[in-house]
Amino acid sequence: METNQQPLTHKFVAVLNKKIPVANLMNALGHMSAGLSASYPNIPEMRFDTYTDKDGGNHKNISDNPFIILAADNSNKIRTLRNLLIASSIHFVDFTSTMTVGTYVEQQQRTKETPELELEYYGICLFGEINQVSELTRKFSLWR
Repeated sequence: METNQQPLTHKFVAVLNKKIPVANLMNALGHMSAGLSASYPNIPEMRFDTYTDKDGGNHKNISDNPFIILAADNSNKIRTLRNLLIASSIHFVDFTSTMTVGTYVEQQQRTKETPELELEYYGICLFGEINQVSELTRKFSLWR
């Protein structure tokens, strides 16, 4: 079997607030992951591929890139990372407590009415060049 391995240059990282219940974090991670892919300007860098099993079944749109899940001690650590990502022009999507409970219209209104410094961040999901992303996220530990 011939493989044409190309080196990985990018990775996904999610940083989740460990003070939030896991069920809420899984919801947030789903929303952030979908949004991250939907809004990225260069989808081929995300290297979505089809994995085929021995029986010929296709498992579509799995990225070849690593997806690392990290833990943040609190919302402020995620806020600080968010500001660094903005300054570094790294693509990200975040999720806050205002984005839960009620309809999406109520969630959007609640977010609009909340100053950024009062937002409680559940998590942030980012995609970028491996070395740059690793440098910005090195202070966080692996999710356990």
